[in-house]
Amino acid sequence: MAVEIEQNPSVGLSKVAVSDTHGEDSPYFAGWKAYDEDPYDESCNPDGVIQMGLAENQVSFDLLEEYLEKHSEAANFGNKISSFRENALFQDYHGLLSFRKAMASFMEQIRGGRAKFNPDRIVITAGATAANELLTFILADPGDALLVPTPYYPGFDRDLRWRTGVQIIPVHCDSSNNFQITPQALESAYADAQSRNIKVKGVLITNPSNPLGATIQKSILEDILDFVTRKNIHLVSDEIYSGSAFFSDEFVSIAEVLESRNYKDSERVHIVYSLSKDLGLPGFRVGTIYSYNDKVVTTARRMSSFTLISSQTQQLLASMLSDKSFTENYIRTNRKRLKRRYHMIIDGLRNAGIECLQGNAGLFCWMNLSPLLEKPTRESELALWKSILYEVKLNISPGSSCHCSEPGWFRVCFANMSERTLEIALQRIHDFMGRRDAM
Repeated sequence: MAVEIEQNPSVGLSKVAVSDTHGEDSPYFAGWKAYDEDPYDESCNPDGVIQMGLAENQVSFDLLEEYLEKHSEAANFGNKISSFRENALFQDYHGLLSFRKAMASFMEQIRGGRAKFNPDRIVITAGATAANELLTFILADPGDALLVPTPYYPGFDRDLRWRTGVQIIPVHCDSSNNFQITPQALESAYADAQSRNIKVKGVLITNPSNPLGATIQKSILEDILDFVTRKNIHLVSDEIYSGSAFFSDEFVSIAEVLESRNYKDSERVHIVYSLSKDLGLPGFRVGTIYSYNDKVVTTARRMSSFTLISSQTQQLLASMLSDKSFTENYIRTNRKRLKRRYHMIIDGLRNAGIECLQGNAGLFCWMNLSPLLEKPTRESELALWKSILYEVKLNISPGSSCHCSEPGWFRVCFANMSERTLEIALQRIHDFMGRRDAM
């Protein structure tokens, strides 16, 4: 029998514990709650909420299962007690060398061999969330700021700010150029921070840019690198979707730009990568920091002791990522399937009278519902979002939760469900638009 414990409200907690910078009041998280309370199931709950707010890659999970069926020894230490002992006992927080080598090789493969990565510069973390927070701790002090182009992933409000005390200064991008980053937008955000006596310590970009589902052009990456060099600040390139570009040559890594410049100013550049999106393994919690700065690498390794990955997980993935036959087939097939899903949702939305930004990567699209707003305001956008969430039973992310400055844009994920479920979701949207037209 559970024991009821009387709560004493006079017992205080830390400022971090009671801070509202976690962002749980965001519509992004509210949509998740609505889904959790009434999840769609084709057999058991066909009228439930379909989760389209989760950027998760399930389109190629069968390839991972097939690999494990054929290589069961990778997950059970080859049935050797000695291997079990080696992995079960304490491991250096640098991570297994075999895994760091395999990860470096996979990162090169994802980028079509156009960039090289040194395993000794790889720092292993428990997912990209931990990697981004760890870098924020290293690069900025409480009260300092990072510039982050909008729209951006709602979780950054938590990952970058909550425990670090660092601020986010939005770099406002707009639909006139498909929300691409411009030097003018960077300068404006930097000037805004200066006017408020806030010290800017870096720029964080997501490439392919999240949530837009498009790769950043090389010329734009060069502009961003020029900007951070002039301001003497850091550049964090979050490249967790790099393997989700529909064609390998569509994705340009900041590593390629540095190589073309003979690594000039590379000490200010840091890359975040994980296997959550490209390999569809968010539950494994595998992320990496790749820095060209020796002090950042050393400090990140010291701090990574708080975000370790189990040795068993590292061994399994080292075996999987070292299998070139598997990785080549996986990358090729995954890109092909994502492209098919992308066109499926784009065509379905267009048939319903909804236009989207042109994308070439990622697990989502950015659709424009501004014609449906009663007024061009955040309040009207949220009213429409609630209607879609509770009446249409689709959890999509309103642009305001991504700090989009233009009301009416929504992020819609398409790779975290079966094609059958996606068809049902598209039919719900089509019916919803039909009812709106009839009003």
